[in-house]
Amino acid sequence: MTRIEVFHSVSVTLFISILAASSLPGAERSDLPNIVIIMADDMGYGDVRTLNPVSGIPTPNLDALAKQGMTFVDGHSPSAVCTPTRYALLTGRYCWRSKLKSGVLGGYSPPLLEDGRRTIADMLQGQGYRTAAVGKWHLGMEMPRLDGKEGGLTKWDGDPGIDFAGRIVNSPIHHGFDEYFGVSASLDMAPFVYIRNDRFTMLPTFQQKAVKFPHFVRSGPRAKDFVIADVLDRLTKEAVGFIDRSAKQAQPFFLYMPLTGPHKPTQPHERFRGKTKLNEYGDFVTQVDWTVGQISAALDRSQVADNTLFVFTSDNGSYMYRFDDPTKKDHVQDETIQGYRAEHHRANGPFRGTKADIYEAGHHVPLFVRWPGTVAAGSSCNQAVCLTDLFATCAEVAGADLADNVAEDSFSLLPFLGGLDGKRGAAVIHHSINGTFAIRDGSWKLIASSGSGGRERPRGKPFDGSFQLYNLSDDAAEENNRAEELPAKAKELAVELRRLIKSGRSR
Repeated sequence: MTRIEVFHSVSVTLFISILAASSLPGAERSDLPNIVIIMADDMGYGDVRTLNPVSGIPTPNLDALAKQGMTFVDGHSPSAVCTPTRYALLTGRYCWRSKLKSGVLGGYSPPLLEDGRRTIADMLQGQGYRTAAVGKWHLGMEMPRLDGKEGGLTKWDGDPGIDFAGRIVNSPIHHGFDEYFGVSASLDMAPFVYIRNDRFTMLPTFQQKAVKFPHFVRSGPRAKDFVIADVLDRLTKEAVGFIDRSAKQAQPFFLYMPLTGPHKPTQPHERFRGKTKLNEYGDFVTQVDWTVGQISAALDRSQVADNTLFVFTSDNGSYMYRFDDPTKKDHVQDETIQGYRAEHHRANGPFRGTKADIYEAGHHVPLFVRWPGTVAAGSSCNQAVCLTDLFATCAEVAGADLADNVAEDSFSLLPFLGGLDGKRGAAVIHHSINGTFAIRDGSWKLIASSGSGGRERPRGKPFDGSFQLYNLSDDAAEENNRAEELPAKAKELAVELRRLIKSGRSR
């Protein structure tokens, strides 16, 4: 047997033992564990104190989650920006295999998920789970259009003629979720109206004006109950309600909670202001941590925490720049500045770049998994893994087989969660906002471009003829490009990158 086959065989054995150990007294509930995935929006690796002990941002709930479970110190989002990561997490398939090759969607964009494309949610539905999504969708919806209807509705700035009284015919509930509540895209994108299942909850009544950083929003229609500083609280209330209801049922539940923060608008609720000395952004990260604590408390209160696989991560790195010039003003001194001096805070920890970049700061994210009785408290895993792997992990936990045309880039993390050594079944592929690729295999990372592919200059272009080669074991900051020094290694990784792109799958 190959190393990968042995790893898989041990994984199956581990899965059987986990099921035997996970039943509750009286067998009133399913033996299958509940699954909760919380994904922050733009939270950097260095924003979490347990990953960055010198951080000035208190994150007691995330620190507790790490102590109670496993920290994946080399966890990665599949993309350095929002939409592609959401597609990949839910489908187990890299988004660059879809029609979206770069960039992100908008608030009114049509659906990105292909007809017939299976998601984690409908896979778990098939295994008997009650499923819900609460938060930022950002994968497009098929919005109802006015198309000449009068209806007495105002035509808003930037609005393509949406019938806010109509039915959304392609929404999260059409992709495996029994329930949905949230917003169509990022919190800075119109429409500023909540959606429940396949309906807007209220008609917009006024025009939201564009606002600059830190409370950055674009202009567009807004409903009177949509208060930006209250959105995280509203999402938390909805998620807690789903847990409270579901915990009373025999059916296991799956909650996918993509948060709206600390993505812009960087606008924490009033009760969190001044909690840090790092101004609006630091206070907003504190609120995100509080949100995680509320979900954890709901699981405890409902007495289902011990039978719940609880995952926390982020869709990409932080948008806050790091300034190395000690004389430069930063967010601490002026809230309108989108960055920190290194001495004040490193939102992306030791890594180079920011959100959107192909460098580590763009996609090296917090990843914690708690599952009492299965995952050892305070444990860690140093293998490079990807959020695409959550699909195969959930499938193995739920006892679902994966067809060849499902979750093509997903590998189960269950062996790692059980404390086994091993290696992911294939190299991890990274992707930036402009479509730049990188491949990670062991400690080596090859970037198929001369630049960042995102915000850091030079940006470069995908496959522009240049390569960057870094050994992350001794160069986590990606300062020493060894492509010219080690051309054979660069070529080896470039060939493997091309193979994985052309093959249509890595699993």
